[in-house]
Amino acid sequence: MPELTSSYVDSLAPNTAAIKNGQGLVRKKSFIQLHRTENGELLFGQCAGSGKTPYECSVDFIAPENPVFRCSCPSRQFPCKHALGLLYAYVEGQTFTPAPVPEDIAAKREKAEKREENKVKQAAEGSPAKPKKVNKSALKKKITAQLEGLDLLEKLVLSLIRGGLSSIDAKTLKTVQEHVKQLGNYYLSGAQIELRRFALLLGKGEDREHGYTYAVRQLTLLHAFIKKGRSYLTARSEDPELALDHESTIDEWLGHAWQLSELKEYGLTAENAELLQLAFYSYDDKARQEFVDQGYWLDMSAGAVYKTLHYRPYKAAKLLREEDSFYEVAEVPLLYKYPGDMNPRVRYEGMTTRPVTPADLDQVHAHAHRSIAEAVKKVKNQLKNPLSDKEPVLLLHAVSISQTAQGEYLITDEAGGQLVLEDIPALSQGATVLLPFLPPVCLEHCTLLVMFEHDMDRGRLAAQPLGIIHAEGMTRLL
Repeated sequence: MPELTSSYVDSLAPNTAAIKNGQGLVRKKSFIQLHRTENGELLFGQCAGSGKTPYECSVDFIAPENPVFRCSCPSRQFPCKHALGLLYAYVEGQTFTPAPVPEDIAAKREKAEKREENKVKQAAEGSPAKPKKVNKSALKKKITAQLEGLDLLEKLVLSLIRGGLSSIDAKTLKTVQEHVKQLGNYYLSGAQIELRRFALLLGKGEDREHGYTYAVRQLTLLHAFIKKGRSYLTARSEDPELALDHESTIDEWLGHAWQLSELKEYGLTAENAELLQLAFYSYDDKARQEFVDQGYWLDMSAGAVYKTLHYRPYKAAKLLREEDSFYEVAEVPLLYKYPGDMNPRVRYEGMTTRPVTPADLDQVHAHAHRSIAEAVKKVKNQLKNPLSDKEPVLLLHAVSISQTAQGEYLITDEAGGQLVLEDIPALSQGATVLLPFLPPVCLEHCTLLVMFEHDMDRGRLAAQPLGIIHAEGMTRLL
């Protein structure tokens, strides 16, 4: 069983309400029985509910990275508040009396073991895994439809450019919204999102002129996507295998949702990875019509900064698990990496945890860029690609963080290079306003997680700190 902490249990909860309700069951002393097996792999018990019969709940750690939750309650949430309450009771040190594995759980374990044995047996006998069948005829029809959709989108974009942004009125915006809906019929969900984002920028009433600069960027992005998408789809249609591009993000732009099996097939995985979350925030993406939970993680061995993205569509947000800040080291048996740029997206199916140690923080400092000039050059090279991530994140080592007479904050590297810190337009949450409240130990010989953005209104590269790793630990600014 992994080391159970409140942070780890919080990470298993589907949302904050489930955390509150699970902890509430412990405070109300709703658990009638609390048991554990001698080896500690199984926690189980009974929890009083609204009916006469208490609920039977358990958490099985026979596979530590993938705990199995079971409960007799009718809740649609997974794990339910009773299973979470069981874990919170254990974390708080309540007494769990030793007991043998219940018969029903033993039977379920046996079935699961047989399934795994069959898989191992098939692998040992060299039975090839059944390849995923691809309906090439249907896929070619899809590609043809996507090319038609790009033609439709190109006509709209060129029309908007010729007319100029100032001539866009309510009627034109309505036409744009109609095209947004039509792009869904052409399997261009990525373009659909970005065209909706363009419409939102110009639908802000009195703030409309303020959005002109970023509306131009959206049109530039859409135009670049049309050219690259058309070239890629044409080449793919001529490929007998109709293979995906696993080295760039073009398929994701075209609306492809990568399956974990596909990422594994292309070798986009890493075994036994250790990840430390450096920053986390949630936001409402109106263009996607989803709530997004986004985290930035450092791969402790490779030194890469990855991001995790968890999407919760408006219509199903209440039923989907919310991600949250995570303050321990995640030990991941198999990490899946998406095609991407500087901060590619990653996913994993299971993990165990351990506390963060001073040695872990030393590794963070060791992986940080020591030269601000080289870091800025790396960021600028990425931003040259119109379809790249426009808010890349890097770790920067700083000898000091100081304030100028004008009130600006500067970070200085070992060679004397400097970078101004400021809040960037892409983030709705400011961070520099918190810097005056940090103790001196946070401002000297530290490492910063910095998000960059090209501020088009001022024509300069802006950098906002997301967190600071210092002698006493880690301070998050979001």
